[in-house]
Amino acid sequence: MLGVLKIDPEGGVGVMNGAELIVKFLEQEKVEIVFGHPGGAILPLYDALRQSRIRHVLARHEQAAAHAADGYARATGKVGVCMATSGPGATNLVTGIANAYMDSIPMVIFTGQVPTDMIGTDSFQEVDITGATLPFTKHNYLVKDVNLLPRVIKEAFHIARTGRPGPVLVDLPADICLQAVGKVEYPSRVDLPGYKPTYRGHPLQVARAATAIQEAKRPVLCAGGGVISSGASEELLTLAERAAIPVTITMMGIGAFPATHPLFLGMLGLHGLPPANHAVMGADLLLAVGVRFGNRVTGKVDIFAHQAKVVHIDIDPVEIGKNVPVDIPIVGDAKLVLRDLLERVHPVEKVQRQGWFDQIERWKTSYQGSMGAGVEKKASNEKGKRLKGRWVVERLNQILGKEGIILTDVGQHQMWAAQLALRERARSFISSGGLGTMGFGLPAAIGAKLGCPDEEVVLITGDGGFQMNMQELSVAAKLGLNLKIFILNNHSLGMVRQLQEFYYNKEYYSIELSDLPDMVKLIEAFGGTGFRVDDPAEVDDAIKRALASEALTLVDFLVDPNENVYPMVPRGKGIDEMIGG
Repeated sequence: MLGVLKIDPEGGVGVMNGAELIVKFLEQEKVEIVFGHPGGAILPLYDALRQSRIRHVLARHEQAAAHAADGYARATGKVGVCMATSGPGATNLVTGIANAYMDSIPMVIFTGQVPTDMIGTDSFQEVDITGATLPFTKHNYLVKDVNLLPRVIKEAFHIARTGRPGPVLVDLPADICLQAVGKVEYPSRVDLPGYKPTYRGHPLQVARAATAIQEAKRPVLCAGGGVISSGASEELLTLAERAAIPVTITMMGIGAFPATHPLFLGMLGLHGLPPANHAVMGADLLLAVGVRFGNRVTGKVDIFAHQAKVVHIDIDPVEIGKNVPVDIPIVGDAKLVLRDLLERVHPVEKVQRQGWFDQIERWKTSYQGSMGAGVEKKASNEKGKRLKGRWVVERLNQILGKEGIILTDVGQHQMWAAQLALRERARSFISSGGLGTMGFGLPAAIGAKLGCPDEEVVLITGDGGFQMNMQELSVAAKLGLNLKIFILNNHSLGMVRQLQEFYYNKEYYSIELSDLPDMVKLIEAFGGTGFRVDDPAEVDDAIKRALASEALTLVDFLVDPNENVYPMVPRGKGIDEMIGG
């Protein structure tokens, strides 16, 4: 146990070993849960963890451990922590690390490593995980001196949660974890001269942005995941209302602005809603906050927001001007910059931009879709009709309402959920954005539920993505988590099929999943409850039954395999050149 004298191989005496020191520091960082899978090289850390108050959740696959830590971080706003052994354990974490990096999620990852004297010898289960993850970690460490552990752990958590958040990996050779150390204090602060994020926007740039807002006739606010990371939703809402600016969001920004607010336009981009896409393309001012302007948002970048003066607020200076030319760049934390902006922006009456709002209302009215802010909702639920995935998601959103946390996997269901999500608060919609990782949903839902046990946690997934990590049902069952899993089962890789339909002349190949297991029997095998639905008339009752259940529950919706996601922006087109919708 911690505090017991440790004798190192050279005869020195210490109060604990390196692994116990790490666990002590994790406790000081207020880490509550660690997701992981053990193996030989990481066993010293597991032995130390066994004696601590930190909870360990045993994932059935290391990739799932990373996704669970990711989901925990997104739901709580805290740093997610996961760990795995050397070699295959470490490489199995790679997809989850890259996923967190693309979406700016704070995580600290611990990997076991072979002893320092074996590094570089191709010893059993050796892999250069710091070299492998260098391109998609915010920073990483290979610890070769036990005395450096206090600084490394402190820096890892500091770097992960500050500035633009992201994953930090710490690679731990087995001998470092076993080596004795004397009494060591955890540093109270970090000293990183080369890492100084800018939090306050330049006052002259903020003043220019305020002037641009006052002078604009057709302004649009675009909120991304940076608003959620910064906790800037309140400031965003205040600015939108004070300056009478309609608001669109990226998928990562869902929840940053209330979906039922009259100023809300919905999500923009490749599968964005027409009111949002048309507004951005018609705007004379685009105020983007915490957005990285990925290609799924911009469409043909040369003409994106081509009529607009662009103001871009982001804490990461690399993102500003990277994809979209910017007229007024502001480097800083979204919350602090918006606060400074609010001090300079005077109230604007909606009537002063009545022509702009009239045009937006025409776009909303012409779109026969299903988003909040007064857009009419239409979908067929007639008995005997082929069940539509979009209809299922729409009904789920209506019945669930504003409460709970919705997670998705990746595919068509993800886009329907993003289009229809009636999210009123940050951290209530969780999805893999930048990397688009199939298999993300179930382990992320486990992490979210463990982080927010009092929340209703709902997973919307497809039959393809669900199968990639469905072994994690074992974890949910063992922990007694009453997750609600809604599978849109079209017996195919739906989004891939849609792309083959549009771009490969309907030459479908390797997209059929006709040999699926019986999902109801599967959930029952894990001690949960499940039922199957193929009739639109039964959808509402099935959703209500699932939400009322106190057990791990799965509903297998057998949906039309030929249904596509609309609207859709074809390749090489502007986001206002949509098919459908």
